[in-house]
Amino acid sequence: MRSRRLVACLAVFAALVLPARAHAITNPQIPGLQVALKTKGFYRGAIDGIAGPLTARAVRRFQRSAGLVVDGVAGPLTRRKLGRLGRPLFGRRQLILRGSVGWDVACLEFFLRAKGFNPGKVDGRFTYVTARAVRGYQRARHLGVDGIVGPKTLRAFGVRAVSHRPAARVGGTRSTVRASLNFWARRYAIRPSLVKALAWMESGFQPRIRSSAGAWGVMQVTPGTWSYVEMFLIGRRVPRTTDGNVRVGVAYLHQLLREFNFRPRRALAAYNQGPWSVRTHGVYAETRAFVANVIVLQRRFV
Repeated sequence: MRSRRLVACLAVFAALVLPARAHAITNPQIPGLQVALKTKGFYRGAIDGIAGPLTARAVRRFQRSAGLVVDGVAGPLTRRKLGRLGRPLFGRRQLILRGSVGWDVACLEFFLRAKGFNPGKVDGRFTYVTARAVRGYQRARHLGVDGIVGPKTLRAFGVRAVSHRPAARVGGTRSTVRASLNFWARRYAIRPSLVKALAWMESGFQPRIRSSAGAWGVMQVTPGTWSYVEMFLIGRRVPRTTDGNVRVGVAYLHQLLREFNFRPRRALAAYNQGPWSVRTHGVYAETRAFVANVIVLQRRFV
């Protein structure tokens, strides 16, 4: 998961929300980021949910203006500096209703509009027009019609409520990186040799390594990917440990395999380059080299 991505390229969520535009969505949180940056005057593009060059440049300009480290990643410090529209992430707040303001409201408005329910201006402010659109969505999905976005309505968007209890440890002791890779590969029904080859390419099995884009650990997981996996795939907080890092990376790889019809080369390319970029621009030469190396490394770990 390299620096080409802003936060994390997570097109799998688009299959849950926007099947017709799956190639255009990289992260369910991007509309919230774009609205926050636009309100601050740093983003001039459309609110389209695409983590493209305009969005990345806007993040860097904002970080420079706010005196932050300029890395193009909308991490916690950047979001805090964005003010009310910089939080909470979509799916964190379990009750969104009229009068609510924030990042998650902007994401909600974006996805309502994309599904054909007009929420008014996508600006991160839950108005009576937003409530009317929510009621229309709830009616169409046979949910309780109250205009309030609670856990059931969030689940209709593919969001899982995240328990504050950590994900349970399953199985025996996984005290080493190799043992952890083996365990989670089998848990997610992926060949252990593929998981270990990817981990070796990403970090050389080093649990404390960190990239300039904020990716860290054995599987080089970005903060955005971690948040996504907790909210949309696992539904529980995952401990920030070596074992947790492996689990998050393997869970994300599993989703990419599903998204790319279980074609390992395409899934590996998406892991390295980002699924939206792979779909839109094809596989870059450096990504092809990365994938080829992972495939060759598999022989070492069979």
